[in-house]
Amino acid sequence: MADKIPVAKAKRKPVKGAVKRAVKTAVQKAKQSPNTVTSNRLEMLVTVVGRNKAEYYEDLILSFDVNMQTTALASGTANEKMLSLLGLSDSEKAVIFSIIQEDKIPKAVRILDEKFKTIKGGNGIAFTIPLTSVIGKLIFGFLSNNRLTVQEENK
Repeated sequence: MADKIPVAKAKRKPVKGAVKRAVKTAVQKAKQSPNTVTSNRLEMLVTVVGRNKAEYYEDLILSFDVNMQTTALASGTANEKMLSLLGLSDSEKAVIFSIIQEDKIPKAVRILDEKFKTIKGGNGIAFTIPLTSVIGKLIFGFLSNNRLTVQEENK
């Protein structure tokens, strides 16, 4: 009996090593592929800008792999006296709602802040709201701009 135990252990070690190598290879491939589903969370980026600059900011935000975005027209709440006191003339605003991946938020907010400061009449504010859940793999794939996930489901 004692002779059989070392033989059984010797057979398991190469199998264990092969499994470890296979897992390690799969993890490395997943890290290299840009279209794999990750645990990256989604957030809603809300950007409030003047209506005359809304189209510019919509295009800018789309450059951060945003796959869904909608714009609502809005009006500022300050009265004419307050606007003239602050040196503002236009109270017509646009609110852009965009779904963006969590890891792209720092760069997006940094560039938006830079544009708010440098573009004439391009003032605005931006903030994010975390999404706690999304129903379905296809919807998550669409919102996170992960085309590979959406294509695999359709096959």
